[in-house]
Amino acid sequence: MSGRTKLIFVSTLLAGFIAAWTRGNSHAIELNKPGQAPKFWSVAAADTIMTRWPDYSKAYFNAWTYVNGYELLGFDMLYRATGDKKYFDFTKRYIDQFIDENGDFQSVVNAKGRTNRPSFNNLDSMMTGNIVVMLYEYTKDPRYRKAADKIRRALDDYPRNDDGGFWHARSLNGQMWIDGIFMGQMFLIRYGKSIGDSAYCWDEAARQITVFAKRAQRGDSGLYLHGVFEPGHGGKTATWADPRTGLSPEVWSEGLGWYALVTVETLAILPKDHAKRTEVTDIFLRLAAALKRTQDPASGRWFQVVDKGELPDNWTDTSGSAMFTYAIARGIELGLLDRAAYAPVAEKGYKGITENAKINQQGLLDIYSACDGVGVQTNYDRYIHYKKSVNAKEAVAGFLWATAIVETPRLEHSRSL
Repeated sequence: MSGRTKLIFVSTLLAGFIAAWTRGNSHAIELNKPGQAPKFWSVAAADTIMTRWPDYSKAYFNAWTYVNGYELLGFDMLYRATGDKKYFDFTKRYIDQFIDENGDFQSVVNAKGRTNRPSFNNLDSMMTGNIVVMLYEYTKDPRYRKAADKIRRALDDYPRNDDGGFWHARSLNGQMWIDGIFMGQMFLIRYGKSIGDSAYCWDEAARQITVFAKRAQRGDSGLYLHGVFEPGHGGKTATWADPRTGLSPEVWSEGLGWYALVTVETLAILPKDHAKRTEVTDIFLRLAAALKRTQDPASGRWFQVVDKGELPDNWTDTSGSAMFTYAIARGIELGLLDRAAYAPVAEKGYKGITENAKINQQGLLDIYSACDGVGVQTNYDRYIHYKKSVNAKEAVAGFLWATAIVETPRLEHSRSL
């Protein structure tokens, strides 16, 4: 049997398996036609996730990760837009593996056969706590509240830089990463809204956003670098940090995307009379203007190193582009951005990211032109030449968010028919 024949055989077998699985699932998933654009890219993205990983704890490097929470927030968007309970049920099945009847976290076997019990020694691990709060909102089951309380308490003695900025992890002395603003504060703002301790949650979320803005802005551009290192806290010196400034070298697309998302989502919840609301709003408006300015007119996407699109080896990144598309669309939705000025930005972003996606021979969605798990890099070349992956996990989640918010009016209309 030739290599090509083997590939066709395996593809056919896999397609049959997927079809059989969906027929036996209580919420059957209708697969898309290979090579054709689906009616709703957001639905194709979520249905692909459920098909590839019926047990979502086996999807990634650990059973409980920030990406699970990031993607499942997209599922919540689809549940609210469509009313289709399969999105809620999938989310609940995943979380319920980790939380026992007393609201304590328990171990779950990951894809590598190792046990993974959630711990909260870094900001990444707190992200999926957002989904725990979400389930409490829907069910009022006290065990979700108890579990969320445990995550909230992990911040009581969490290490900080001198200006109050959280370290990305307890082991990363003095290091504040732009990713962590999203990971920690997305949990806090929802906890404050739906469970309690609101004054602390609003103050902390605003503090982390504004502290980072003061330290990490690239000049006066409204764009922000990937990391800040503050010496004097023991541990190792960050190899990526400029010894004079403590700053990382570049404006990384996906990292800036995390920041755009958490800033606009904080403004969705932050009280109108909060002392730092004006400052956070200004940060978002200046960031949105910078994104409008740096969007690639040819593709509608944004570059891996956002502010150096003129360099010949730079390339447009689907993950960050999806995040920016969502943030702009959400800013319009909240009345923060002028629709006439920014709707074309979101529309071009949506078109750009969907052009980097296609339905494969198994009827599943594949997403291209993104990297998986990028940490803070030491120079431009390392960002640009970081290995690209098909279906990079952060790109899949970002794609779901962006397509869900853009498609929500059509999804809601389809639901009413």
